[in-house]
Amino acid sequence: MDPAELDRMLAGLPEMHDENLVVGFSHKDDAAVYRLPSGELLVQTVDFFTPVVDDPYDYGSIAAANSLSDIYAMNGRPLFALNICCFPRKYPASLWHQVLRGGTDKAIEAGIPIVGGHTVDDPEPKYGLVVTGLVDPKNYWTNEGARIGDALILTKSIGTGLITTMLKSGIINLDLAQDAIESMKTLNRGAAQILSQFEVHACTDITGNGLIGHASEIAEASRVGMEFTLAAIPIFSAARQFADNGKFPGGTYSNQQYFGHWVDAVPEVQEHMLMLLYDAQTSGGLLCALPAQQADEAVSRLRSADIAFATRIGAVIAEPSIRIKP
Repeated sequence: MDPAELDRMLAGLPEMHDENLVVGFSHKDDAAVYRLPSGELLVQTVDFFTPVVDDPYDYGSIAAANSLSDIYAMNGRPLFALNICCFPRKYPASLWHQVLRGGTDKAIEAGIPIVGGHTVDDPEPKYGLVVTGLVDPKNYWTNEGARIGDALILTKSIGTGLITTMLKSGIINLDLAQDAIESMKTLNRGAAQILSQFEVHACTDITGNGLIGHASEIAEASRVGMEFTLAAIPIFSAARQFADNGKFPGGTYSNQQYFGHWVDAVPEVQEHMLMLLYDAQTSGGLLCALPAQQADEAVSRLRSADIAFATRIGAVIAEPSIRIKP
């Protein structure tokens, strides 16, 4: 959904105060956090979308990984999930079985059951999960809390929006898209487990609002700015190679319009490379802010755990903008 359109939809809706609601929607965080009578913190999220790839099993796997990602971005532990299935009845049940198998296998990988869900007949397929988990009251992450001087670490490459759009358009073949597909299917669980060993001040996952959009949400909530070094940002080779052909998804242009006022890019930054930073991602990596003196060790441990593209991409600054330098 276009973020500007979403703002208009939500404007003026009544809000209910609940002293047990620890994290709500005020800072556009990844998931809700609610304090239970026991003192434990419940974390819950929902996400679903139309197919980003043709293979039904991969689609189900990607959608499930994407849904689980919001729990990991809060440093939570998922407990169980529910399916959301909007499936056109005109296609055979065997096809949707493959979607559900992809989602189920990914949930099993995460160590949780899918305990039910809801299905509707819909002209356009959509699939995803409602995920419920728990998070440590003393160590949960939000997008508020980044501090000036913090280092910024990104755990996956970007460019999935451009790649999947080119794949659907026939501009690239499946071989060129395979790295991005495997990345989208990869859980952020391992990255979150490693980062939880460090002093994470703020964290989010990079999805539909793109790197710049989600970075600006941390910046706004934390009342800081960010500086990115473009050369340090991991970008899929196919996305880098074809970024100048202009086949970005519509969500990328919506992100540019909505979040562009945050951006201060030096003239040397090429426009098509800047567009990659707005690119609407699916099941992207974690972006976290942590003390600069911990960044190198964090990246080293992430890479040792086969999170190969984990990279220090910039720093938190005082000026409320997203600076981009070559």
